[in-house]
Amino acid sequence: MAHHNTIKANSYNGLVQRLNRFPLGAPPTELLFKVLKVLFSEREARLVSLLPIKPFTDKKAAAVWRMNLLDARVILSDLADRGLLLDYENEGSTTYVLPPPMAGFFEFSLMRYRTDISQKVLSELLYQYIKMRSMFWIMKRHQT
Repeated sequence: MAHHNTIKANSYNGLVQRLNRFPLGAPPTELLFKVLKVLFSEREARLVSLLPIKPFTDKKAAAVWRMNLLDARVILSDLADRGLLLDYENEGSTTYVLPPPMAGFFEFSLMRYRTDISQKVLSELLYQYIKMRSMFWIMKRHQT
């Protein structure tokens, strides 16, 4: 499959590997990559793929990303504003966490009014992805 070579060569592959650490995961398909390309820039995909699974602070993200704290805060804030990260106050500082893809940032990104992406296109891609994923689980269930 030629598309696997393309997938492995870009930043989105790292993000998919990161998402697959969640219990439900996100099966790597061309459709998933289309969704991620709507939601994340290539740089954001690379950066988010490096974030810890457990909740983290802006200081931790800055250290992981090897950038200054102010730049990390700007990126984290933007991702949280777009529903791609969750943020909450914890003992006077902000804590961040990447929600799982399903019942997580896919849906959160649609809960915000946005003009930077086509929410119609994103909705259609997510519908197709959820439908494809449902078929995957049905087929897998019948194999056992």
